[in-house]
Amino acid sequence: MDVKCLDHCLTETERLAFERDGYFIVEDALPESLIDDAEVAADRVDSAFRAQEQIGTYARSNVLDFIGEDDVFLDLLDWYKTFPKVWGLLGWNVQLYHTHLVVTPPAEVGKTLANNGLELRFHQDTGRLNIELESNPRPRISIKVAFFLSDTSEPNRGNFYVLPGSHLSNGFSGDRQSVPNGALPVLAPRGAAVFFDRRLWHSATANYWQAPRKALFYGYSYRWLRPRDNMTVGHYLDRCDPIRQQLLGASPSGGFGYTSPKDVDVPLKTWIEEHVGAEAVAF
Repeated sequence: MDVKCLDHCLTETERLAFERDGYFIVEDALPESLIDDAEVAADRVDSAFRAQEQIGTYARSNVLDFIGEDDVFLDLLDWYKTFPKVWGLLGWNVQLYHTHLVVTPPAEVGKTLANNGLELRFHQDTGRLNIELESNPRPRISIKVAFFLSDTSEPNRGNFYVLPGSHLSNGFSGDRQSVPNGALPVLAPRGAAVFFDRRLWHSATANYWQAPRKALFYGYSYRWLRPRDNMTVGHYLDRCDPIRQQLLGASPSGGFGYTSPKDVDVPLKTWIEEHVGAEAVAF
């Protein structure tokens, strides 16, 4: 793993923001060349998906399991400016369990914010976890990192809305199709990464800008959680280092290694211990 990641570990300010608000933004997470390469790949994947699923020109697409479609997506898995913040939040027993590419084209001609609204649908991620897990709030279990390939630094560009602090409550007060008190758009420039708690109440919105809104979502969870999509990554494994293999679901000691891992199952733990210190893996 790239040792440059040690310069981008989770800061105390980021940790406090995540605990308080349920999200934070890292601007300039990706260099321009990588953004361009990822956008080319994303456009290709989105175009093929739209043709296959017969999705209309103006409709939002949501492509699950894009990770296996291009090597550039693999490079973002443990990107040195973002992945150390993932282990800073979740610890070393982590995996990638879900990816989805979302492209929101500009709204159809004639549709405006005034006559069509934001098309809000507030929700929490991960489906039945929010029904079947007890306690209030429910446990975090997973987080997402969203890489923005388009500029959403201004409102009404297909930004996703969040209700800061709502990850600490199971319930949602009011109409999920309206903007609740305190909710706000995430203003993320091109190349930014947004980290957010799966429990955070959030919503996609319509895009009233001239360019499509494009974002790559990487979901990281504890290794004992089943993947949320097909995780078509087997063709990568032979050329991945042990840490990437861990993130892509490998467990050399078998099924027991997901809940009671040995060091061989979690090479990230050993790497952190060697480069950061034993205190960083004490839990």
